Amino acid sequence: MKYGAKNQLMGTVTKIKRGTVMSQVNFDIPAKSSMSSVLTVEALDDMGIKEGDQVRVVVKAVHVLLIKE
Repeated sequence: MKYGAKNQLMGTVTKIKRGTVMSQVNFDIPAKSSMSSVLTVEALDDMGIKEGDQVRVVVKAVHVLLIKE
C-alpha cells in the first residue's frame, strides 16, 4: 500500500486504553521516545492491534495513523 505521508516510523505498542467509542494506543518509537494515537474502538478491533505489536506509525499534519502489516 502506498501513502502520501513521508514521515513513517516503526513503533511497538506499549499500552491500549479502550473507551466506549474511542481508544488510545501508546507506542515507543526508535528515537527513545513515545507517542500515542487515538482511533475508534471499531478500527482498533478491525486491525487487531494489541500490546507488543509492531506497527508502522504514519504522521501527516495533525494525524498520527497506525498501520499493522
